[in-house]
Amino acid sequence: MMSILGKMKQFETMVSMLEEMGEKGLLTMETFMIAIKAFAAAKERKKAVGMFELMKKYKFKVGVNTINCLLDTLGRAKLGKEAQALFEKLKGRFTPNLQTHTILLNGCCRQRNLMEAGRLWNETIDLGFTPDIVAHNTMLEGLLRSHKRSDAIKFFEVMKATGPRPNIRSYTILIRDFCKQGKMKEVVEYFDELLESGNQPDAAVYTCLMIGFGNQKNMDMVYELFKVMKEKGCPPDGRMYNALIKLMTSQKMPNDAAKMYKRMIQSGIKPTVHTYNMLMKSYFLTRNFERFCPDDNSYTIFIGGLICEGRSGEACKHLEEMIEKGMKSPQQDYNKFAADFSRAGRPDMLEELSQKMKFAGKFEVSNVFVKWAQMMKKRVKRRDPDPIKTGYKYT
Repeated sequence: MMSILGKMKQFETMVSMLEEMGEKGLLTMETFMIAIKAFAAAKERKKAVGMFELMKKYKFKVGVNTINCLLDTLGRAKLGKEAQALFEKLKGRFTPNLQTHTILLNGCCRQRNLMEAGRLWNETIDLGFTPDIVAHNTMLEGLLRSHKRSDAIKFFEVMKATGPRPNIRSYTILIRDFCKQGKMKEVVEYFDELLESGNQPDAAVYTCLMIGFGNQKNMDMVYELFKVMKEKGCPPDGRMYNALIKLMTSQKMPNDAAKMYKRMIQSGIKPTVHTYNMLMKSYFLTRNFERFCPDDNSYTIFIGGLICEGRSGEACKHLEEMIEKGMKSPQQDYNKFAADFSRAGRPDMLEELSQKMKFAGKFEVSNVFVKWAQMMKKRVKRRDPDPIKTGYKYT
Protein backbone atom coordinates (compact mmCIF):
# COMPACT_ATOMS: atom_id res chain seq x y z
CA MET A 1 0.00 0.00 0.00
CA MET A 2 2.88 2.39 0.81
CA SER A 3 4.38 1.73 -2.63
CA ILE A 4 1.06 2.39 -4.39
CA LEU A 5 0.50 5.66 -2.50
CA GLY A 6 4.04 6.75 -3.36
CA LYS A 7 3.56 6.08 -7.07
CA MET A 8 0.26 8.00 -6.99
CA LYS A 9 2.03 10.88 -5.16
CA GLN A 10 -0.49 10.70 -2.32
CA PHE A 11 2.25 11.78 0.06
CA GLU A 12 0.11 12.99 2.98
CA THR A 13 -1.74 9.67 3.10
CA MET A 14 1.54 7.79 2.71
CA VAL A 15 3.14 9.59 5.68
CA SER A 16 -0.02 9.14 7.78
CA MET A 17 0.07 5.41 7.06
CA LEU A 18 3.77 5.31 7.95
CA GLU A 19 3.07 6.96 11.31
CA GLU A 20 0.13 4.63 11.95
CA MET A 21 2.42 1.67 11.27
CA GLY A 22 4.93 3.18 13.69
CA GLU A 23 2.33 3.35 16.46
CA LYS A 24 1.47 -0.30 15.88
CA GLY A 25 5.13 -1.38 15.75
CA LEU A 26 4.89 -2.56 12.11
CA LEU A 27 7.65 -0.39 10.61
CA THR A 28 10.67 -1.90 8.84
CA MET A 29 13.64 -0.34 7.08
CA GLU A 30 11.96 -1.22 3.77
CA THR A 31 9.00 1.00 4.71
CA PHE A 32 11.28 4.02 5.05
CA MET A 33 13.12 3.10 1.83
CA ILE A 34 9.81 3.14 -0.08
CA ALA A 35 8.95 6.59 1.28
CA ILE A 36 12.44 7.99 0.60
CA LYS A 37 12.41 6.69 -3.00
CA ALA A 38 8.89 8.07 -3.59
CA PHE A 39 9.86 11.57 -2.41
CA ALA A 40 13.18 11.56 -4.26
CA ALA A 41 11.59 10.33 -7.52
CA ALA A 42 9.07 13.19 -7.24
CA LYS A 43 12.02 15.61 -6.73
CA GLU A 44 10.85 16.37 -3.19
CA ARG A 45 14.37 16.40 -1.74
CA LYS A 46 13.51 18.12 1.56
CA LYS A 47 10.68 15.69 2.27
CA ALA A 48 12.96 12.76 1.46
CA VAL A 49 15.55 14.04 3.96
CA GLY A 50 12.71 14.58 6.43
CA MET A 51 12.27 10.80 6.52
CA PHE A 52 15.57 10.61 8.42
CA GLU A 53 13.96 12.46 11.33
CA LEU A 54 11.05 10.02 11.34
CA MET A 55 13.55 7.16 11.34
CA LYS A 56 15.18 8.61 14.46
CA LYS A 57 11.77 9.05 16.07
CA TYR A 58 11.04 5.34 15.66
CA LYS A 59 14.57 4.28 16.71
CA PHE A 60 15.85 3.32 13.25
CA LYS A 61 19.51 4.01 12.48
CA VAL A 62 20.34 6.31 9.54
CA GLY A 63 23.33 4.50 8.03
CA VAL A 64 25.33 4.56 4.82
CA ASN A 65 22.90 2.22 3.01
CA THR A 66 19.93 4.50 3.72
CA ILE A 67 21.75 7.60 2.50
CA ASN A 68 23.06 5.71 -0.55
CA CYS A 69 19.45 4.80 -1.38
CA LEU A 70 18.42 8.45 -1.28
CA LEU A 71 21.43 9.63 -3.32
CA ASP A 72 20.85 6.90 -5.91
CA THR A 73 17.17 7.79 -6.35
CA LEU A 74 18.04 11.47 -6.78
CA GLY A 75 20.66 10.55 -9.38
CA ARG A 76 18.21 8.37 -11.32
CA ALA A 77 15.80 11.32 -11.34
CA LYS A 78 18.57 13.35 -13.03
CA LEU A 79 19.14 15.41 -9.90
CA GLY A 80 22.89 14.86 -9.76
CA LYS A 81 23.63 18.36 -8.46
CA GLU A 82 21.06 17.97 -5.70
CA ALA A 83 22.53 14.57 -4.79
CA GLN A 84 26.02 16.09 -4.58
CA ALA A 85 24.76 19.01 -2.45
CA LEU A 86 22.97 16.60 -0.11
CA PHE A 87 26.11 14.46 0.15
CA GLU A 88 28.17 17.50 1.18
CA LYS A 89 25.54 18.35 3.80
CA LEU A 90 25.34 14.84 5.27
CA LYS A 91 28.87 13.47 4.89
CA GLY A 92 29.73 14.40 8.48
CA ARG A 93 26.91 12.14 9.70
CA PHE A 94 28.02 8.90 8.01
CA THR A 95 31.08 7.19 6.51
CA PRO A 96 30.86 7.10 2.69
CA ASN A 97 31.90 3.89 0.93
CA LEU A 98 32.78 3.02 -2.67
CA GLN A 99 29.10 2.61 -3.53
CA THR A 100 28.44 6.18 -2.34
CA HIS A 101 31.05 7.57 -4.73
CA THR A 102 29.82 5.36 -7.60
CA ILE A 103 26.27 6.61 -7.06
CA LEU A 104 27.44 10.24 -7.21
CA LEU A 105 29.46 9.40 -10.33
CA ASN A 106 26.35 7.92 -11.94
CA GLY A 107 24.37 11.09 -11.17
CA CYS A 108 26.97 13.22 -12.96
CA CYS A 109 27.13 10.85 -15.94
CA ARG A 110 23.35 10.89 -16.30
CA GLN A 111 23.50 14.69 -16.56
CA ARG A 112 26.42 14.43 -19.02
CA ASN A 113 28.63 16.42 -16.67
CA LEU A 114 31.91 14.70 -17.53
CA MET A 115 34.06 17.36 -15.87
CA GLU A 116 32.43 16.71 -12.50
CA ALA A 117 32.47 12.95 -13.18
CA GLY A 118 36.24 13.12 -13.77
CA ARG A 119 36.73 15.08 -10.56
CA LEU A 120 34.73 12.49 -8.59
CA TRP A 121 36.68 9.64 -10.19
CA ASN A 122 40.00 11.16 -9.12
CA GLU A 123 38.66 12.00 -5.66
CA THR A 124 37.51 8.40 -5.19
CA ILE A 125 41.04 7.14 -5.93
CA ASP A 126 42.63 9.81 -3.71
CA LEU A 127 40.46 8.63 -0.80
CA GLY A 128 41.94 5.16 -1.14
CA PHE A 129 39.09 3.47 -3.01
CA THR A 130 39.72 1.34 -6.10
CA PRO A 131 36.92 1.79 -8.66
CA ASP A 132 35.32 -1.60 -9.33
CA ILE A 133 33.62 -2.92 -12.46
CA VAL A 134 30.37 -1.11 -11.55
CA ALA A 135 32.19 2.24 -11.40
CA HIS A 136 34.01 1.50 -14.68
CA ASN A 137 30.76 0.60 -16.44
CA THR A 138 29.18 3.79 -15.08
CA MET A 139 31.99 5.90 -16.53
CA LEU A 140 31.90 3.96 -19.83
CA GLU A 141 28.17 4.61 -20.18
CA GLY A 142 28.68 8.27 -19.22
CA LEU A 143 31.26 8.77 -21.98
CA LEU A 144 28.93 7.24 -24.57
CA ARG A 145 25.96 9.23 -23.31
CA SER A 146 28.05 12.39 -23.81
CA HIS A 147 28.95 11.25 -27.38
CA LYS A 148 32.63 10.73 -26.48
CA ARG A 149 32.85 7.42 -28.36
CA SER A 150 36.55 7.50 -29.10
CA ASP A 151 37.26 8.15 -25.40
CA ALA A 152 34.84 5.38 -24.46
CA ILE A 153 36.62 2.87 -26.71
CA LYS A 154 40.01 3.88 -25.26
CA PHE A 155 38.59 3.51 -21.75
CA PHE A 156 37.27 0.06 -22.71
CA GLU A 157 40.69 -0.98 -24.02
CA VAL A 158 42.34 0.21 -20.77
CA MET A 159 39.88 -1.97 -18.85
CA LYS A 160 40.97 -4.98 -20.91
CA ALA A 161 44.65 -4.19 -20.39
CA THR A 162 44.78 -3.21 -16.70
CA GLY A 163 41.47 -4.35 -15.25
CA PRO A 164 38.89 -4.78 -14.12
CA ARG A 165 38.16 -6.96 -17.14
CA PRO A 166 34.98 -5.98 -19.06
CA ASN A 167 31.98 -8.07 -18.08
CA ILE A 168 28.74 -8.79 -19.91
CA ARG A 169 27.37 -5.40 -18.83
CA SER A 170 30.42 -3.61 -20.30
CA TYR A 171 29.95 -5.26 -23.69
CA THR A 172 26.20 -4.59 -23.62
CA ILE A 173 26.79 -0.87 -23.05
CA LEU A 174 29.17 -0.67 -26.01
CA ILE A 175 27.10 -2.88 -28.34
CA ARG A 176 23.90 -0.94 -27.57
CA ASP A 177 25.54 2.35 -28.53
CA PHE A 178 26.89 0.99 -31.84
CA CYS A 179 23.44 -0.47 -32.61
CA LYS A 180 21.88 2.98 -32.11
CA GLN A 181 24.39 4.36 -34.59
CA GLY A 182 23.59 1.60 -37.09
CA LYS A 183 27.25 0.43 -37.08
CA MET A 184 26.46 -3.26 -37.29
CA LYS A 185 29.94 -4.26 -38.50
CA GLU A 186 31.43 -2.98 -35.23
CA VAL A 187 28.56 -4.60 -33.31
CA VAL A 188 29.39 -8.02 -34.75
CA GLU A 189 33.10 -7.53 -33.96
CA TYR A 190 32.41 -6.73 -30.30
CA PHE A 191 29.89 -9.56 -30.04
CA ASP A 192 32.52 -12.02 -31.32
CA GLU A 193 35.00 -10.56 -28.83
CA LEU A 194 32.42 -11.05 -26.09
CA LEU A 195 32.14 -14.75 -26.97
CA GLU A 196 35.93 -15.14 -27.07
CA SER A 197 36.27 -13.50 -23.65
CA GLY A 198 34.36 -16.35 -22.06
CA ASN A 199 31.32 -14.23 -21.15
CA GLN A 200 27.95 -15.73 -22.01
CA PRO A 201 25.55 -13.38 -23.85
CA ASP A 202 22.35 -12.65 -21.97
CA ALA A 203 18.92 -11.47 -23.12
CA ALA A 204 19.99 -7.79 -22.92
CA VAL A 205 22.80 -8.31 -25.45
CA TYR A 206 20.60 -10.29 -27.83
CA THR A 207 17.90 -7.61 -27.55
CA CYS A 208 20.41 -4.94 -28.63
CA LEU A 209 21.53 -7.07 -31.58
CA MET A 210 17.99 -7.84 -32.75
CA ILE A 211 16.83 -4.23 -32.53
CA GLY A 212 20.00 -3.08 -34.30
CA PHE A 213 19.47 -5.48 -37.22
CA GLY A 214 15.73 -4.85 -37.17
CA ASN A 215 16.24 -1.11 -37.59
CA GLN A 216 18.37 -1.98 -40.63
CA LYS A 217 15.32 -3.92 -41.90
CA ASN A 218 17.26 -7.19 -41.67
CA MET A 219 14.44 -9.19 -40.09
CA ASP A 220 15.94 -12.52 -41.20
CA MET A 221 18.85 -11.89 -38.84
CA VAL A 222 16.42 -10.93 -36.07
CA TYR A 223 14.62 -14.27 -36.31
CA GLU A 224 17.94 -16.13 -36.60
CA LEU A 225 19.25 -14.52 -33.41
CA PHE A 226 15.97 -15.28 -31.65
CA LYS A 227 16.39 -18.94 -32.61
CA VAL A 228 20.09 -19.09 -31.67
CA MET A 229 19.66 -17.60 -28.20
CA LYS A 230 16.96 -20.14 -27.31
CA GLU A 231 19.16 -22.99 -28.59
CA LYS A 232 21.99 -21.75 -26.36
CA GLY A 233 19.78 -21.81 -23.29
CA CYS A 234 19.20 -18.06 -23.05
CA PRO A 235 15.42 -17.55 -22.72
CA PRO A 236 13.87 -14.26 -23.92
CA ASP A 237 12.66 -11.95 -21.15
CA GLY A 238 9.81 -9.44 -20.96
CA ARG A 239 11.96 -6.52 -22.13
CA MET A 240 13.02 -8.45 -25.22
CA TYR A 241 9.45 -9.36 -26.14
CA ASN A 242 8.33 -5.75 -25.69
CA ALA A 243 11.26 -4.49 -27.77
CA LEU A 244 10.47 -6.95 -30.57
CA ILE A 245 6.75 -6.13 -30.54
CA LYS A 246 7.63 -2.43 -30.74
CA LEU A 247 10.06 -3.11 -33.60
CA MET A 248 7.51 -5.14 -35.57
CA THR A 249 4.83 -2.51 -35.01
CA SER A 250 7.15 0.27 -36.25
CA GLN A 251 8.09 -1.88 -39.27
CA LYS A 252 4.34 -2.28 -40.02
CA MET A 253 4.38 -6.01 -39.32
CA PRO A 254 1.24 -6.37 -37.14
CA ASN A 255 0.83 -10.11 -37.75
CA ASP A 256 4.41 -10.75 -36.60
CA ALA A 257 3.80 -8.53 -33.54
CA ALA A 258 0.71 -10.60 -32.67
CA LYS A 259 2.67 -13.85 -33.04
CA MET A 260 5.43 -12.50 -30.80
CA TYR A 261 2.78 -11.59 -28.22
CA LYS A 262 1.45 -15.18 -28.31
CA ARG A 263 4.99 -16.51 -27.78
CA MET A 264 5.34 -14.15 -24.83
CA ILE A 265 2.16 -15.54 -23.25
CA GLN A 266 3.18 -19.15 -23.96
CA SER A 267 6.56 -18.60 -22.27
CA GLY A 268 4.77 -17.54 -19.09
CA ILE A 269 5.79 -13.87 -19.21
CA LYS A 270 3.07 -11.45 -18.17
CA PRO A 271 2.46 -8.57 -20.63
CA THR A 272 2.71 -5.02 -19.30
CA VAL A 273 0.55 -2.00 -20.11
CA HIS A 274 3.33 -0.99 -22.53
CA THR A 275 2.85 -4.32 -24.35
CA TYR A 276 -0.89 -3.72 -24.76
CA ASN A 277 -0.34 -0.16 -25.98
CA MET A 278 1.97 -1.36 -28.75
CA LEU A 279 -0.41 -4.16 -29.67
CA MET A 280 -3.27 -1.69 -30.06
CA LYS A 281 -1.17 0.31 -32.48
CA SER A 282 -0.48 -2.83 -34.49
CA TYR A 283 -4.16 -3.86 -34.42
CA PHE A 284 -5.16 -0.58 -36.02
CA LEU A 285 -2.84 -1.37 -38.91
CA THR A 286 -4.91 -4.51 -39.62
CA ARG A 287 -8.23 -2.88 -38.63
CA ASN A 288 -8.60 -5.45 -35.87
CA PHE A 289 -10.14 -3.38 -33.08
CA GLU A 290 -9.58 -5.72 -30.16
CA ARG A 291 -9.98 -3.76 -26.93
CA PHE A 292 -7.25 -3.53 -24.36
CA CYS A 293 -7.68 -0.53 -22.03
CA PRO A 294 -6.01 -1.15 -18.66
CA ASP A 295 -4.91 2.48 -18.16
CA ASP A 296 -5.49 6.04 -19.38
CA ASN A 297 -2.60 5.84 -21.87
CA SER A 298 -4.16 2.71 -23.40
CA TYR A 299 -7.49 4.52 -23.72
CA THR A 300 -5.73 7.46 -25.38
CA ILE A 301 -4.17 5.21 -28.02
CA PHE A 302 -7.39 3.26 -28.56
CA ILE A 303 -9.52 6.41 -28.90
CA GLY A 304 -6.96 8.03 -31.19
CA GLY A 305 -7.05 4.96 -33.43
CA LEU A 306 -10.85 5.00 -33.59
CA ILE A 307 -10.79 8.68 -34.57
CA CYS A 308 -8.22 7.98 -37.31
CA GLU A 309 -10.58 5.30 -38.64
CA GLY A 310 -13.46 7.79 -38.70
CA ARG A 311 -15.26 6.04 -35.84
CA SER A 312 -15.78 9.17 -33.75
CA GLY A 313 -18.97 7.83 -32.14
CA GLU A 314 -17.14 4.87 -30.61
CA ALA A 315 -14.27 7.16 -29.64
CA CYS A 316 -16.72 9.36 -27.76
CA LYS A 317 -18.15 6.32 -25.98
CA HIS A 318 -14.72 5.23 -24.72
CA LEU A 319 -13.78 8.77 -23.72
CA GLU A 320 -16.93 8.79 -21.58
CA GLU A 321 -15.75 5.52 -20.03
CA MET A 322 -12.49 7.25 -19.10
CA ILE A 323 -14.39 10.04 -17.37
CA GLU A 324 -16.62 7.60 -15.47
CA LYS A 325 -13.54 5.69 -14.25
CA GLY A 326 -11.93 8.90 -13.04
CA MET A 327 -9.01 8.64 -15.47
CA LYS A 328 -7.09 11.72 -16.50
CA SER A 329 -5.63 12.26 -19.95
CA PRO A 330 -2.99 14.93 -20.70
CA GLN A 331 -4.26 18.35 -21.77
CA GLN A 332 -2.79 18.13 -25.26
CA ASP A 333 -4.60 14.84 -25.82
CA TYR A 334 -7.93 16.48 -25.01
CA ASN A 335 -7.15 19.18 -27.54
CA LYS A 336 -6.37 16.50 -30.11
CA PHE A 337 -9.59 14.64 -29.37
CA ALA A 338 -11.55 17.87 -29.66
CA ALA A 339 -9.89 18.76 -32.96
CA ASP A 340 -10.65 15.30 -34.39
CA PHE A 341 -14.27 15.42 -33.22
CA SER A 342 -14.56 18.89 -34.75
CA ARG A 343 -13.29 17.60 -38.09
CA ALA A 344 -15.93 14.86 -37.85
CA GLY A 345 -18.53 17.66 -37.96
CA ARG A 346 -20.23 16.98 -34.64
CA PRO A 347 -20.34 20.18 -32.52
CA ASP A 348 -23.23 18.65 -30.53
CA MET A 349 -20.93 15.82 -29.44
CA LEU A 350 -18.35 18.34 -28.27
CA GLU A 351 -20.95 20.24 -26.24
CA GLU A 352 -22.18 17.02 -24.65
CA LEU A 353 -18.63 16.04 -23.70
CA SER A 354 -18.08 19.52 -22.30
CA GLN A 355 -21.02 19.10 -19.93
CA LYS A 356 -19.82 15.67 -18.78
CA MET A 357 -16.33 17.01 -18.15
CA LYS A 358 -17.81 19.87 -16.13
CA PHE A 359 -19.85 17.47 -13.99
CA ALA A 360 -16.67 15.42 -13.45
CA GLY A 361 -14.94 18.55 -12.12
CA LYS A 362 -12.57 18.84 -15.11
CA PHE A 363 -13.33 22.49 -15.87
CA GLU A 364 -10.23 23.21 -17.97
CA VAL A 365 -10.95 20.25 -20.21
CA SER A 366 -14.61 21.30 -20.42
CA ASN A 367 -13.49 24.71 -21.70
CA VAL A 368 -11.36 23.03 -24.38
CA PHE A 369 -14.39 21.22 -25.79
CA VAL A 370 -16.53 24.40 -25.58
CA LYS A 371 -13.90 26.31 -27.52
CA TRP A 372 -13.75 23.69 -30.29
CA ALA A 373 -17.57 23.47 -30.46
CA GLN A 374 -17.79 27.26 -30.94
CA MET A 375 -15.08 27.18 -33.60
CA MET A 376 -16.96 24.39 -35.37
CA LYS A 377 -20.21 26.42 -35.39
CA LYS A 378 -18.40 29.48 -36.77
CA ARG A 379 -16.98 27.35 -39.61
CA VAL A 380 -20.47 26.05 -40.42
CA LYS A 381 -21.84 29.63 -40.56
CA ARG A 382 -19.06 30.71 -42.94
CA ARG A 383 -19.71 27.72 -45.21
CA ASP A 384 -23.49 28.28 -45.17
CA PRO A 385 -23.97 32.07 -45.67
CA ASP A 386 -27.22 33.86 -44.80
CA PRO A 387 -29.50 33.62 -47.91
CA ILE A 388 -30.99 37.09 -47.22
CA LYS A 389 -27.58 38.81 -47.28
CA THR A 390 -26.37 36.94 -50.37
CA GLY A 391 -29.56 37.26 -52.37
CA TYR A 392 -30.20 33.52 -52.46
CA LYS A 393 -33.81 32.44 -52.50
CA TYR A 394 -35.36 29.20 -51.37
CA THR A 395 -37.66 27.52 -53.83
